[in-house]
Amino acid sequence: MSLMRTFFSAAATLALSTAAAVAEPAVIFDLGGKFDKSFNEAAYEGAQRWAEETGESFREVELQSEAQREQALRRFAEAGSNPVVMAGFAFASALETVAPDFPDTKFVIIDMVVEQPNVRSVVFSEHEGSYLVGMMAAMASESGTVGFVGGMDIPLISKFACGYVQGVKAVNADATVIQNMTGTTPSAWNDPVKGAELTRAQVSQGADVVYHAAGGTGVGVLQAAADEGILGIGVDSNQNHMHPGSVLTSMTKRVDVAVYDAFSDGADLETGFQVLGLEQDGVGVAMDENNADLITDEMQAAIDDAKAKIISGEIAVHDYMSDESCPVM
Repeated sequence: MSLMRTFFSAAATLALSTAAAVAEPAVIFDLGGKFDKSFNEAAYEGAQRWAEETGESFREVELQSEAQREQALRRFAEAGSNPVVMAGFAFASALETVAPDFPDTKFVIIDMVVEQPNVRSVVFSEHEGSYLVGMMAAMASESGTVGFVGGMDIPLISKFACGYVQGVKAVNADATVIQNMTGTTPSAWNDPVKGAELTRAQVSQGADVVYHAAGGTGVGVLQAAADEGILGIGVDSNQNHMHPGSVLTSMTKRVDVAVYDAFSDGADLETGFQVLGLEQDGVGVAMDENNADLITDEMQAAIDDAKAKIISGEIAVHDYMSDESCPVM
């Protein structure tokens, strides 16, 4: 099997052959690259699983700048790719412009809603999964102080933070949660040095568990946590293996499933709005051999109970994207 891999040059041109229009699906990775060990990599894994199971190929590109978003969408649509999947909320504006020009092409955007008849918008209940890892952080903490490092300072990342704080406070109402965002530009997703610095600063303030929702920046968070002898919590992909015994868990966000399902549905995929939460196994907590020694029976029982109550509605986790007045932040 040969995958067609395409990359932008410094001149921002997309190397796509348009000699023959084919219906190969395509995925566009956001800034930070497909091997960020987090969000983008989860998208890649979904595409790769589809290719391995079907024997088919897909097109892909890693953006190098903000200016390439619309160009990438147009080039893939012009080349006949269908569907075209975008990994990240930042494609919304470009998609609003491009989608009407290609009514026969299906587009899938992850983490944002674009109301066009040929678009599937996939969003996740990150606050629900973050609540569970917040509970775990509070139960694992010996100091009563835990941390959160976000990537770009946007409502989506505050959604992670709010759910996390609510979970921490559910276990220990007196706990302290230190919060930092990495930056206000897209570079905040790919700055592991800054992530490590913020983590060490939080450790100096007493944090002994730090959760990140920061894309590639989180690599630095988890490394610093391991170096400082505290626990880190990964995000999006299962990151437990990165520092076995030092990563308490990972809040998994099944971006891979969103991409896999879109590729499997092909040009016939249903458009509209799709939410993946705990009930749909769209988010969750990662348990494996790398963190088995860190998870007590009490912790597992508490998480299982909370998950069931969130799904039933007995526990209401605040959604920052719906109401930015987070009650616990």
